[in-house]
Amino acid sequence: MLAITLQETAEAAAQNGETVVEEKTLSFMDLLFSGGLGGTIIISILFVLFVAAIYIYFERLFAVKAASKTDANFMHQIKDNVATGNIEGAKIRCAQENSPVARLTAKGISRIGSPLEDINTAIENAGRLEVYKLEKNVSVLATIAGAAPMIGFLGTVIGMVLAFHELATSSGQAEMGSLAEGIYTAMTTTVAGLIVGIVAYIGYNHLVVKTDKVVHQMEATAVDFLDLLNEPA
Repeated sequence: MLAITLQETAEAAAQNGETVVEEKTLSFMDLLFSGGLGGTIIISILFVLFVAAIYIYFERLFAVKAASKTDANFMHQIKDNVATGNIEGAKIRCAQENSPVARLTAKGISRIGSPLEDINTAIENAGRLEVYKLEKNVSVLATIAGAAPMIGFLGTVIGMVLAFHELATSSGQAEMGSLAEGIYTAMTTTVAGLIVGIVAYIGYNHLVVKTDKVVHQMEATAVDFLDLLNEPA
């Protein structure tokens, strides 16, 4: 009904010799890729970075969540096995758990009989390895968080250069369409770069918080295990 009314209005205006101004709508995708070749290249790069950031975030999030899952009775069972001299049973229990906390404990159990300082060093080395595994590719997410806005600003500079170049070569008589293309490049790439950067930055900090919790869990387990070895027989 609305379309018919608009059409009738346009026809009536045309019959009366009036100028009809057509309102154009611009979709989100049209807006992103309406900045010419330079803008399209920048937007494509930012899209790739966005996909990479989302993939890394969820892949690491699931990995960290899996690493943080530990049986609440795990350390009690280890203590019982070590206290009764069942070292093999303690090793088997660690293998069944298959978590960073269990692997740290298994490393300490394998060094039982050595000086306490050597056991502590072995646990620390194993802990550094586990932290490295947890932080895999997280630095890439931080890089994307910093690089995406700069790439967007690069598109802004390119767009403004195109706009001013059009003005310079046309002796001040540049067409609005040519100027608009450069301005589109400037604005859309800036917005896209900031969006990708913000998403990557939030994802990075969330993963850091989650990883720190697992690290504190490993440290607490290491302290409990060393205290167990320090207990009088």
